[in-house]
Formats: sequence, C-alpha cells, structure tokens
Amino acid sequence: MNIQLALPDRIPPADLAAVVLLFAAWFGIGWFTERPPAGKPSVSVLMMMFRREWMVHFITRDPRIFDGNILASLREGTAFFASACMIATGGILALIGNTDQLRGLAEGLALEGAGGVPWELKLLVPMFFVVNAFLKFVWSHRLFGYCAIMMAAVPNDPQDAMTRDRAMQAADLNITAARSFNAGLRSVYFALGSLGWLAGPWALMAGTAVVLFVTWRREFASTSRQVIMRSLPPPRLPDHARLPGSGPRPPQP
Repeated sequence: MNIQLALPDRIPPADLAAVVLLFAAWFGIGWFTERPPAGKPSVSVLMMMFRREWMVHFITRDPRIFDGNILASLREGTAFFASACMIATGGILALIGNTDQLRGLAEGLALEGAGGVPWELKLLVPMFFVVNAFLKFVWSHRLFGYCAIMMAAVPNDPQDAMTRDRAMQAADLNITAARSFNAGLRSVYFALGSLGWLAGPWALMAGTAVVLFVTWRREFASTSRQVIMRSLPPPRLPDHARLPGSGPRPPQP
C-alpha cells in the first residue's frame, strides 16, 4: 500500500478553527469529567468511591469468586474495544492509501472538495483519536491485570496487618484502569465526531458539538447518574480504608 500525503501550504481559517475547537472540546471535557466541581461530581468520580467500597467489602467476602468474575468482565470490555480500534486503524490506513473511492462518494453526495485540505489529512484526525483510544484501552487492560494480581495478594485474614493496605492498593489500580478506559471511550466518541470534517468545517463543528453534549450528558445528567446518586449521602468508608497512600477522596456532592 502506497500512502502519499501532501500537506497543504495553508489551511483555510474555517477548517483550522473547527479542528482547534474539536481538540479543545476533547481536552476540556476530559479535564472537566475527572475534576468536576465539588457539588456536581461526574459518574466517573462517583464510581471511584464505589470502587473503593468494593475493595473494602472484598476483604471479608468468602469466597472471592464473584469479585474475580467482575474484574474478568472489565478486562473483556477493554480487550474488545482495543481489538475494534486496531481494526478501525487498519481501515483508515487503507482508506488513506486509496482516497479515490472517497472522492467518488463525495461527488455522488454532492459534497464539495476538501477546500484546500486533502482528504488524507482529514482522515488523520479520526485516526489520531482511534490510535489514542487503542493505547488507552491496552493500558487499561494491563492495569486491570495488575489489579487482579493485587487483589490476589490481599490476605484472607481481615486482621492481617497488610490486608487493608493491599485492598486500597487494588482499589487505586482499579480506579486508574477505569480512568484510562473512560479516556479511551471519549476518544472513540470524538473520532466519530471528527468524521464530519469530510463534509466540511461546519459539519465538523456540528459533530463536535453533538459529541460534546452527549459526553457531558452521560457524565452529569444521565439516568445512570441519578441511579448512582440515590444512595447519597454515600456510605462512609471504614477508618482503615482512609489511608494516606490511597489518594484523595473523590469530591462529595
């Protein structure tokens, strides 16, 4: 496959503004989701608390097969999305190497040309998000593996001096893995939105706005968040769960 990419001497202002808006929205919603206002926690932040609660109850659960099954299902999800991203990356590379069919499709849909921006460059943007998502999913998969090992290292005796520390270490690894998984999902959303650039800068702006709204709604105004909030004020962690090395507690609504 011969891939030739000719960068334009100058990108039209509308296209440049649309791309800047896309990346600003992607970075902004990610930052806002992980660091929401204290009175308006996101679903991701709320789940951090319950992941720590999970590991607290894990200490005294016997047998621990249920916890192992949950972690296995989480790893399967990351593996599925990582595989899907690999396939998508290959498809985009194949399309970049042969954009004649894409040009024909654009002509059939009465879409104007790239307006000074080659189709190959427009495809590199969704490819960036897909590759970033792949890396996030792979790292999340590995972190869930670390979490599984750490959970296996938690002693069965709740009175053991290392039990509580190991459980909180496993919780922090679980939270870090979930954060990478969520970042990968956001990249997939914005990869789909960035495909709007094929129809022009205004379509890219519209796609960015739609993805930004959907992402915000799922974190701050979704039905799932309302269900999670039913148990608030949240159950308090036991004293042994509040360890200096376990990281700061998530903001409380």
